[in-house]
Amino acid sequence: MASGSEGSRRPRGPCAWCVSAVKWIPVIFIVTIIVWSYYAYVIQLCSLTVTDNVERVLYLIGYHILFAVFMWAYWQTIFTEIGRVPSKFKMPRAELERLEQAESEEAQRQILERFAQDLPITNRTVTGGCNMWHFMLLQTYIVCLCDCLVQWSSTLGISTPGAIRYCEKCQHVKPDRAHHCSVCGECVLKMDHHCPWVNNCVAFTNYKFFILFLGYALLYCLFIAFTTLSYFISFWKGDLQGIGRFHILFLFFIAVMFAVSLVSLFCYHCYLVLRNRSTLEAFRAPIFRTVADKDGFSLGKYNNFQEVFGDNKKTWFLPIFTSLGDGLVFPVRAQHQPSSYNSMGSTQTSLGDGVTFPQRCVDEDTDTLLGTRQRWVEEAELDSPPFSSHHSALLTASHGTRAQDPASV
Repeated sequence: MASGSEGSRRPRGPCAWCVSAVKWIPVIFIVTIIVWSYYAYVIQLCSLTVTDNVERVLYLIGYHILFAVFMWAYWQTIFTEIGRVPSKFKMPRAELERLEQAESEEAQRQILERFAQDLPITNRTVTGGCNMWHFMLLQTYIVCLCDCLVQWSSTLGISTPGAIRYCEKCQHVKPDRAHHCSVCGECVLKMDHHCPWVNNCVAFTNYKFFILFLGYALLYCLFIAFTTLSYFISFWKGDLQGIGRFHILFLFFIAVMFAVSLVSLFCYHCYLVLRNRSTLEAFRAPIFRTVADKDGFSLGKYNNFQEVFGDNKKTWFLPIFTSLGDGLVFPVRAQHQPSSYNSMGSTQTSLGDGVTFPQRCVDEDTDTLLGTRQRWVEEAELDSPPFSSHHSALLTASHGTRAQDPASV
């Protein structure tokens, strides 16, 4: 993917290097704790405290397996390059000058619409006008209010097409699910959030690694907590002697503390995977033409899982990139396809070759205050059948199944 952003090529002075160094402090802190935990568990517990040889061997084997996959996932999360916006989304200089010189928001909007007419995008801003990125500077409750108003107006049949999502800083149209990261200084494909503990954006290229990192970190902490529990109890009974007992004591406490923190975060991101949402989309639903829909990208739990972890079960739990697609185009529900923007239509939308996506049908009810209500019924709710081989082939052909070399970005 060719980069259209200049954020990664900005000149770097001494101050920038200092800022970059400071950003690594959380990572160094985590690595320090991991190194100490290795010493405390392998040396102080297994080598000097455990007396039974069978127990010692089992502990060491189990620990090193979890330690290896945990560190592998952590490394991949940290050092995987973010997905950058290709150059085809960047505004040419002539179009950019016309955009800056436009006398009205409507003129700016028309310029963006013409430029983006051949780009694979379905997401829009909250409402019309290309200057809507300034809403990000408002208070959180105002943003939430805007989303509620969009949902309400859509229910009432008030359709005001949103504007093309445009990044003023990077000077390009944003692909679906892409957002500008103020820390990285550029737009990131399918951005979830910027995590200081990995000093990287959690996004399309490393989201699978991040999920595995959380899962294996949780298992790592639970394994340490359960295997040190009996020795922790011995410490309080006064049966454990030597300086190593304090390492075991703190090892148990830290393992439990991190496990409690990780379990909620891991479960939350598992929920997001099954719903096919990012953290940003869970906070603020993506806009599809005229309606905000948090489940606009959801194709069923199993399909959603495969979109992140791939269609090869053998590699699901290995920290290697297997996510489907290219981070630019994502399958959406039928009502958000361009051909399905018909308020009275009920025909399923297909992307070709018999691949049909779930659709909501509308029936009318007159028992509400306004005299009419749209009741949405899912034809293919979240427990839809797995990706067919035909579906996987379509995604592979249209998006690619592997991230491209960062050097080509």
